Amino acid sequence: MKKVVSGAEEAVKDIQDDMTLMLGGFGLSGIPENCISALVKKGVKGLTCISNNAGVDDFGLGLLLKQHQIKKMISSYVGENEEFERQLLSGELEVDLIPQGTLAERLRAGGAGIPAFYTPAGFGTEVMEGKEIREFDGKMYLLEQWLKADFAIVKAWKGDTFGNLVFRGTSRNFNPMMAMAGKTTIAEVEELVEPGEIDPNEIHTPGIFVQRIFQGSNYEKRIEQRTVRQRG
Repeated sequence: MKKVVSGAEEAVKDIQDDMTLMLGGFGLSGIPENCISALVKKGVKGLTCISNNAGVDDFGLGLLLKQHQIKKMISSYVGENEEFERQLLSGELEVDLIPQGTLAERLRAGGAGIPAFYTPAGFGTEVMEGKEIREFDGKMYLLEQWLKADFAIVKAWKGDTFGNLVFRGTSRNFNPMMAMAGKTTIAEVEELVEPGEIDPNEIHTPGIFVQRIFQGSNYEKRIEQRTVRQRG
């Protein structure tokens, strides 16, 4: 099976309106910049996006929000995006906020084929509304369901033409779990190599989970809030 595609536009060519997408990254680290830009250009609407963050106003998922291409966000940390806040408060955007660890586990469950699990996170808060609650060993737990998507779009540091992926730093927080949970997984990488050039012990996501891969370009790798101390 040929997995290598020419670029982001070919990779997202069959993503249609009203689909559910997972988009990897932690903050602005390890986000699929090229594919997000291709989705903006493609103009698909009514998307449900599962992502730890919602980008910032002029970068990442903030670009899709600005064009009103996202119908619903399933996220954890969204505090860096004013347009997200505006759409949420005005009722333009449906939002499901999830504790960060619960989001990670729901993604992992989706990839592992586990329909649901119990967690104490969120008990006693708005997170518990509408969910089954059970007691185990004197402690209350919520039933949380797996997350799956039509497409998982991830970004890795390095990959080979078989789809094996290596992530760096905090980009590993959500990308590998999303790669397992999409019906179709698209991977954009900074460096695309031939099979055998990656040490098998260094592979974070096996190629069996990846259907499309391409070498991206022009990565900005932004930091949400760059804070530095003044020189002495």
